[in-house]
Amino acid sequence: MPDKGLAPRSCLTANGRVSLSRRRWRGPAGGVVPVDRLLDAAEATVSLGTRELCCRASADSRSFARAAAGLKQLGQLPLSTELLRQVVEEEGKAVLRASESGELKPGWAAADCPVQTPAGEATRLYLGTDGFMVRVLSDQEKQARRRQVVSARRRRGRAKPVNNPGKPPLPPLPPRRKGADGPYKEFKLVQFHDESMEHRLVSVTRRRCHEAGRIMRRDAGRIGFHEAKERLGNVDGGPWIVKQIQRRGINLTGLCLDFYHLGQNVNQAKGITYGQDNPQGSQWAAGVLHAAKHDGYDALFDQLLEWRKGQRGRAKRQEADRLLHYVCERKEMIHYDTFMAHGWRISSSTTESQCGVVPARVKGGGKRWDGDNAEAVMALEAAIQSNLWTTYWVSCAPRAN
Repeated sequence: MPDKGLAPRSCLTANGRVSLSRRRWRGPAGGVVPVDRLLDAAEATVSLGTRELCCRASADSRSFARAAAGLKQLGQLPLSTELLRQVVEEEGKAVLRASESGELKPGWAAADCPVQTPAGEATRLYLGTDGFMVRVLSDQEKQARRRQVVSARRRRGRAKPVNNPGKPPLPPLPPRRKGADGPYKEFKLVQFHDESMEHRLVSVTRRRCHEAGRIMRRDAGRIGFHEAKERLGNVDGGPWIVKQIQRRGINLTGLCLDFYHLGQNVNQAKGITYGQDNPQGSQWAAGVLHAAKHDGYDALFDQLLEWRKGQRGRAKRQEADRLLHYVCERKEMIHYDTFMAHGWRISSSTTESQCGVVPARVKGGGKRWDGDNAEAVMALEAAIQSNLWTTYWVSCAPRAN
């Protein structure tokens, strides 16, 4: 016999909340309603379309609270801030897993990156990598947050089970995750791209230098980097970068010290030895950079050595020695005249730009992250910058659902 009336149920879809109803039939020994199982499963999960909307809204918002408010107002999706955060972070971790397994891979290779050179058509690819700092949750901050939560639960009188049907106890808190040993951690970004930046592959990791090196080799293999005729590296000269390129067997046609970073070091020396607003110092710095750019390493080193001889005072001599050592240690990367003669880039501005865009969502006043969650959110942005967003949601996300 049927139960009295209809029992409405609802499930969340990409288009909002859809109300459903069905008639329940029950026999003397009870009954089974198969549709209940489907409805319960739908209510316990977030649909694929909704997950994509959550990730899109989060990527374009300063906070999860703003993203949740936008989804409710514009998309009629009433998700809590906490649920939205969980969806976005878990999706970012799924992107990382798909990238690592090779399921999410670029749809281009070295053969798709032709350029015209004086000698004819060739293929050209660039490698860039750098690090950037992100504010993370220290273990001390984690402990303070846990104390605040426990105190709030006690004030509400629901920290422990109570015999009050109108005020059920709160579920127990999950185990506290250990925080970082400091307030800031360095994340690392690896990028491969062609001359026009039409094709690019961006990856990010929270781990140490050796992991960035492993990602270099992994991504180089996926795009056939070593099959390109011209394989260039533009880096800021960090010792760990050069070491990982060599250790991972990344065979480059040429490796270039970013000209802007060289200029920063020259201008720092100018400020200490001449003063910031000294016209003579500005003339000297311009001459040094011109020699580096057009005459090669030998002319640059000779000019710096001659300048060092005229320095008087301990601070000035120490700064001159610092600049000489900086240039000497990067001798094999200072060939700007050769790079420009071939039409190759002498700037790592494309990588510097990605180091501003990819972590933009996790940076800002008051933002604190667990390292793995920050990495996951940045992985979503890296997929956007790699033109892999649609590929992920069409090919990878449905399998993970």
